[in-house]
Amino acid sequence: MEEGKEEGKKEEAREKRRSLHLYGLEEGRKEFNVSVSSRKYGLRGKVDLVIWKSDEVIPVDYKFSLKGNREHFQLQLVAYGLLLEEFSGIKSSRGFIYSITSRKVIEVEFNEKLRDLLFTMLEEMHRMLVSERIPEPTKYHRKCRVCEFRRFCNDVL
Repeated sequence: MEEGKEEGKKEEAREKRRSLHLYGLEEGRKEFNVSVSSRKYGLRGKVDLVIWKSDEVIPVDYKFSLKGNREHFQLQLVAYGLLLEEFSGIKSSRGFIYSITSRKVIEVEFNEKLRDLLFTMLEEMHRMLVSERIPEPTKYHRKCRVCEFRRFCNDVL
């Protein structure tokens, strides 16, 4: 986790020197480490990079992973887009995942399927909070090594 944060900082420095051509864009303004939150959705986060255009706001999330196009990465990006839309009033219909390890950009369209899945997951998360129920442990225990809630789960299990 710490290694990923450190690599993200290095990538930000490189990104400041790059044009938007990497994302297939001709124009836009870059803003780094944009904090977003919403009481309506009960979410908050920090977007690595936001590209502001006159008619579109585009979140970019850096990932220190060889598998950059995972569904949970896409959902995080859709959530960022939702929060940026609410904050700015500007449409967010896509975003980009930038894989630091492979130096590749993956465009993610915020289609109806992804948005519906995000809202379904948000509802489930809110139900868990209200009922004070924690989710079942993952069957992929390698994920636990980098989870910020690992200590909490160890205390309960």
